[in-house]
Amino acid sequence: MAANKSKAFIILILAFGIFGIINTEMGVIGILPLIADNFGISVSTAGLLVSLFALAVAISGPFLPLMFSGFNRKSVMLLVIGLFVVSNVVSIFAPNFTVALIARIVPAFFHPVYFSVAFTSAASSVSQDQVPKAIGRVFMGVTAGMVIGTPITSFIASATNLDIAMLFFAVVNALTFLAILIFVPSQPVKEKQSYGSQVRVLKKGRVWAAIFSAIFILSGMYATFSFFAEYLERVTNMSSDMITVMLVLFGLTGIAGNLLAGKLLSNNALKTAFIFPFIFVATYLILFLFGAFTVPMIAFIALWGVLFTFGLNISQYMITSSAPEAPDFSNGLFVAFANLGVTIGTFVGGAFISGLGTRSIMWSGIVFLALGFLATLFFISLTRKAKANAVTKAAA
Repeated sequence: MAANKSKAFIILILAFGIFGIINTEMGVIGILPLIADNFGISVSTAGLLVSLFALAVAISGPFLPLMFSGFNRKSVMLLVIGLFVVSNVVSIFAPNFTVALIARIVPAFFHPVYFSVAFTSAASSVSQDQVPKAIGRVFMGVTAGMVIGTPITSFIASATNLDIAMLFFAVVNALTFLAILIFVPSQPVKEKQSYGSQVRVLKKGRVWAAIFSAIFILSGMYATFSFFAEYLERVTNMSSDMITVMLVLFGLTGIAGNLLAGKLLSNNALKTAFIFPFIFVATYLILFLFGAFTVPMIAFIALWGVLFTFGLNISQYMITSSAPEAPDFSNGLFVAFANLGVTIGTFVGGAFISGLGTRSIMWSGIVFLALGFLATLFFISLTRKAKANAVTKAAA
């Protein structure tokens, strides 16, 4: 019992570390106007702090986790979190926007390294059948960072000033650094895999089916979520205060969705992956049809939050389960292609708004989810074929 509590606490620390990193990445969204004013630049230029961060993650995702896969996982986590602490502090005292931008981009390259190591550490701490549940708990940090961290940062900035809001990023990461240093045991890699043996998983069709499924699913999620506030303001006519409450509701139900997704993926992963797009598409249709009505929207925003984190969990599961022999590399692939999906979805969602109006973003999400469903069907087919071949070989 004590051992289980210890493992649960370590997984919580891993999740908190992800919260700190995601909060650093997404938290600036709510304070971009303040950053623009501080450096005397346009808001669109300040937006490079977000877009270039995501681009750095997408570029490094397949490679840096691979390079660090043979090192002690505790040491790697301390290195990455320490780098984020330093960059956060530099951002506070940056004399100009260029320095602030560099301070953001450098640690962004190491973002996938922490994610990969955290997911691998969580998975290795439990039995094989409990891996999705452990990963689901770590994903709580993703949800909290994306949805709860942004309004918290905005609130701190409005109640104090920009520097204190930026200090919040540094404090969260510093607390993570101390928690890892004190409570997480050393995690040396006992059998270092060669780079070639890990990259070789890219020869598997199932891996590519999972990758494309993840890209389309994440694109479908972010084509709408990136314009969450815009939709509620223009379609539902909610006030800014009410939108903040809806963001918190979205985040809280998303955290619950992590736990539920972990349980369902542990029980029947392929069935969960198959049904998920249908429920999400139905939800988008309802959000489109009833977007102007406040009360129904509140209920379906709660469901939206649950489904959002389901998409993250399912995408991560498909990629890593298709390459269990290379956990660090496959987790890096997930982070890289998930961020690619974020970039594509946000761009296409914005194009739909420009051409067809704000309500149309639900249709952009539906199109991507439909493509994701087709890729998921291919993944399920290849997975069942692989399992059948394994049974045949075992019987022989």
